Amino acid sequence: MRPDGLKTRIFLDGGDPSETREAMARLGFLDGQTTNPTLIAKNPDAKARLQRGEKFSENEIYDFYRGVVTEISGLMPAGSVSVEVYADRGTKAEQMLEQGREMYLWIPNAHIKFPSSTEGLRAAEMAVNMGLRVNMTLCFTQGQAAAVYAATRGAKKGEVFVSPFVGRLDDRKENGMDLIANIIRMFGNSDHHVEVLSASVRSASHFYYSIALGCDIVTVPYAILNDWAESGFSMPGGDYVYNSAGLAPMEYKQIDLSRNWRDFNIAHELTEKGMERFSADWNLLIKR
Repeated sequence: MRPDGLKTRIFLDGGDPSETREAMARLGFLDGQTTNPTLIAKNPDAKARLQRGEKFSENEIYDFYRGVVTEISGLMPAGSVSVEVYADRGTKAEQMLEQGREMYLWIPNAHIKFPSSTEGLRAAEMAVNMGLRVNMTLCFTQGQAAAVYAATRGAKKGEVFVSPFVGRLDDRKENGMDLIANIIRMFGNSDHHVEVLSASVRSASHFYYSIALGCDIVTVPYAILNDWAESGFSMPGGDYVYNSAGLAPMEYKQIDLSRNWRDFNIAHELTEKGMERFSADWNLLIKR
């Protein structure tokens, strides 16, 4: 059951409903789940199909994805399930929005994932105005998070997530957890319509520090959640210290959240690389 004093919502990061069941049985609760094309490609049924030499048609892969998230949604009807659009460097906002509107109808508790790129932000701005809930993924800077805030201004709390990718910054020897802390600080005096979702969590220390920082949500692979359960659901104390040895700090920047989102510098090579990686994993599933 949920530990006393735990305010951060716990999401599973995965694309396999059987793993969702295991996590819920192990923890006794889950607040939501995040999916993406890479995780769907790792789904056991998708992998088995590929091993047989059978790829999906474009219609079949979307039907498969819908089936996966529909099953997950049924397991946690009160939670949130993030569903990601296909987006490579050439995908326009209108194309993302068309996908997002269709995916939003798949399940009643969807957050549609758009990349924190110019076209992704354009799509999110339109989506929120249409009443869709969104999760802005592949965020690597405060400026991108500020742009998410500005592009979705007017949305209600719970309708917008921003997902900074901790692990991928750590891979570059930058302290990804600093970005989480900086965004939380930046949103401190805001209307809090954007909730911070700690993503690309690679270790127990990422998980515990996300909770210690007061992150709204943390999405975690099953293995880390299982270890947490085995620890008796230990919680980070007020004196918790995150070990950032070997990682370069990311400095806090003063940013005016009242500006138009187009005024922010949102370009980042990891966002582009992430889009290419997700689209490549998706394309490997489809017969051409």
